[in-house]
Amino acid sequence: MNRLGVDPGLGGAIALLDSNLSLIEIMDMPTMLKTKKRKQVNSAELAKIVCRWLTKYQPFIAYIEDVHAMPKQGTASVFSFGDSFGVLRGCFGALQIPVVFVTPQSWKKRAGLIGKPKDYARTVAQQLYPNASLARKKDCGRAEAILIARFSSGIK
Repeated sequence: MNRLGVDPGLGGAIALLDSNLSLIEIMDMPTMLKTKKRKQVNSAELAKIVCRWLTKYQPFIAYIEDVHAMPKQGTASVFSFGDSFGVLRGCFGALQIPVVFVTPQSWKKRAGLIGKPKDYARTVAQQLYPNASLARKKDCGRAEAILIARFSSGIK
């Protein structure tokens, strides 16, 4: 079955792998301005992308990183992150896509990322998928989406 990996949040991404774990597509999380300075996940654009993928690559299962508030995060940051997570849950629920929520610890352990710097996810993803568009420092979300899709079901 095809796998959709989701790194939630405004700097996150979505990545689609086929049943052989080959990368089909990857995209930054679609966002839009909420106010002059604040962004939010663009739920309409996300649904459009996922619907397009559904018509071309179904069936698939979505693996979403199960996120929660962390100590010392600001309230605005936590609310924004929770809002993004809720948009994802609503979008996949409405489209009747099976979802598995995975803890960061579980997929990161399988990917060999425990104790490594955040950007190390990009290094691992580039080694596994040298043709993936991961050259920018901000592509860490893309790398994590790929690795979430790849390692969330226990396959190495």
